[in-house]
Amino acid sequence: SVSPLLATALAASLRAARLSNGAVDPTVGAAVRLAGYDDDFSKIVEDGGPITLRAWRIAGWRTVRFDAVSRRVLLPAGVELDLGSTGKALAADLAASAAHGVVKAGGVMVSLGGDIATAGTPPPGGWRILIAEDSRVAPDSDGQVICVGSGGVATSSTTVRRWTRGGTVLHHIIDPATGLPTMGPWRTVTVVAATAVDANIAATAAIVQGEAAIDWLTVHGLPARLVENDGTIHYIGPWPDPNGGAA
Repeated sequence: SVSPLLATALAASLRAARLSNGAVDPTVGAAVRLAGYDDDFSKIVEDGGPITLRAWRIAGWRTVRFDAVSRRVLLPAGVELDLGSTGKALAADLAASAAHGVVKAGGVMVSLGGDIATAGTPPPGGWRILIAEDSRVAPDSDGQVICVGSGGVATSSTTVRRWTRGGTVLHHIIDPATGLPTMGPWRTVTVVAATAVDANIAATAAIVQGEAAIDWLTVHGLPARLVENDGTIHYIGPWPDPNGGAA
């Protein structure tokens, strides 16, 4: 059996696959590795020689046998898991909850590389959050600022974790239907949801879904900001403004 924390992370990834109709799938591990993301990102060679990519539908999350009570996991031979699509957001949610449990009064905001979780009472006017494609930018940089009173905010993007192989630009968001990096219209998607995990599920799913993401986000009532590859911005739902209201 796996550890309680790993079981929680695995459960979150399988829930993501279910909620996104398979757009966010933890069994893309081998596809991510074969695309060139086979080490810590800081160690990935930015520009390298050509590699061979093969289009293939991944095994899929339904092939994972997981018993939450016993914490036993059974994977088909050759299936590799990648919990990255939900792991960081889950860590943010857990950290915010744990920190609030210690401070009790007031509120907490945790930001982990583009995944933001909050807990408790926000400051007057709400939590001010800079929306950016790269989470490494300084919080006081120029850009759009939103205010949220609770929940989570997450950004998924193809513009940061990317590398070049044989002149072809690749990135880490895999389309489970092809086993290849997505080639859709969105370069960045930001979503506001009840938790950082839910926001990240929706943001990543939107990039994979392409044009269909607009209807999907609308149906689920999720405020979102979608940036096309040419920089054109689309807003879905009641996108928050700097004063804490809807845009």
